[in-house]
Amino acid sequence: QVQLVESGGGLVQAGGSLRLSCVASERTNNPYHMGWFRQAPGKEREFVAAINWSGQSTSYADSVKGRFTISRDNAKNTGYLQMNSLNPDDSAVYYCNARSVWNWRAREIGNWGQGTQVTVSS
Repeated sequence: QVQLVESGGGLVQAGGSLRLSCVASERTNNPYHMGWFRQAPGKEREFVAAINWSGQSTSYADSVKGRFTISRDNAKNTGYLQMNSLNPDDSAVYYCNARSVWNWRAREIGNWGQGTQVTVSS
């Protein structure tokens, strides 16, 4: 079972950038896809972006396309979410997820990190 630890959140002004990292605790022989979700207060957790196990395929929510970039470095067991042109609507707790199936409509499968807070001030 993959354990995940996120980092890189913080407070940033609108228009600024942050890069989130997600480190998997151990290497596994089972390839896994990585994704990012976010949850704002009073809202459901929503899909943000995903990258397949090889890094050759990605998917983004419409709300972040063109602003966020997901990537991964399998040699370091680490995934990244580069977030540019941030706005207050991006404020949320961001969670990393690892799963063996490419199905990002299902929000309750796979392994989760503890989350990292991103706050964007106007």
